[in-house]
Amino acid sequence: MTEYRPFGRTGVQVSPLCLGTMMFGPRGNPDHDDSVRIIHRALDSGINFVDTADVYSAGESEVIVGKALAGARRDNVVLATKFHGGMGDDPNQQGNSRRWIVREVENSLRRLGTDWIDLYQVHRPSPGTDFDETLGALSDLVHQGKIRYIGTSTFQPSEIVEGQWTAERRGRERVVSEQPPYSVLARGIEREMLPVAQRYGLAVIPWSPLAGGWLSGRYRKGAAQPSSSRSDSQRERFDINARENAAKLEAADALAVLAEEAGLTLVQLALAFVLEHPAVTSAIIGPRTMEQLETQLDAGGIRLSKDVLDRIDEIVPPGTNLSARDSGYTPPALGDAALRRRASN
Repeated sequence: MTEYRPFGRTGVQVSPLCLGTMMFGPRGNPDHDDSVRIIHRALDSGINFVDTADVYSAGESEVIVGKALAGARRDNVVLATKFHGGMGDDPNQQGNSRRWIVREVENSLRRLGTDWIDLYQVHRPSPGTDFDETLGALSDLVHQGKIRYIGTSTFQPSEIVEGQWTAERRGRERVVSEQPPYSVLARGIEREMLPVAQRYGLAVIPWSPLAGGWLSGRYRKGAAQPSSSRSDSQRERFDINARENAAKLEAADALAVLAEEAGLTLVQLALAFVLEHPAVTSAIIGPRTMEQLETQLDAGGIRLSKDVLDRIDEIVPPGTNLSARDSGYTPPALGDAALRRRASN
């Protein structure tokens, strides 16, 4: 029987595993009927939390989720989606402005075939947009009954704090959750983000707990380069021969050995590790096939011993990201050289 967890301080209860749907649609599994069967299997196993986004396969993932939740299933699911990414050529069909939010929420509601979204999340920060602009629009949607709660994804700790203070000072609905990248190979959020989330009572729903597939068991020393739609489109992040990935390959191999010694698969070890952190609410899994789903379903009930957790800390020290590419977001202050240099005379 699934042991549900409190979703921050909302009073909502969610399963320790959240079904992510990024791989449903042309980007992963283009077969709608097969994707629906996978979603139904997850729900039948006890998962009651489903996460998607408007940009996943240009809205097609939301359409598939809507098909899967049609009828009575919708009432028993905590449904989350996200906005921010570009949904067209128009420069205003993206971002965190009120203009875009009030338009895109209607599009997501239509694609999902529902009257309300339980958790509407800001997919990435937008430093050029006043957060009060974003939070004001989202608060209005809460009051209209179109969304129930507000969340963020891949925000910096300072931005999370800004959101909480903006809500208090301006009388807005507050952000109740954060969705960051987190895995054994990407532990950077342990330094500050997770403690900040605990301080403000936020639910934390990490994405990529298998490090984009690095912790699937397929990345081993001496093995051939694994192939997937993700690795084919992001070669720098997944190339086992790249110097910057050497530490990840070394760690993935050591973790696979540790998992075998503990009587677990590497997938089970990786998911159980993320769920052990007291700040984490649910770990988002993103299967493309039924087989992948089945290998992950029992991880929510696995507890790791102190000895195993200590061994993991030896392989990848706490608070460490083995690759900067796995942080999920590069702040403009780092990515835009013009922001680090004074204008020339």
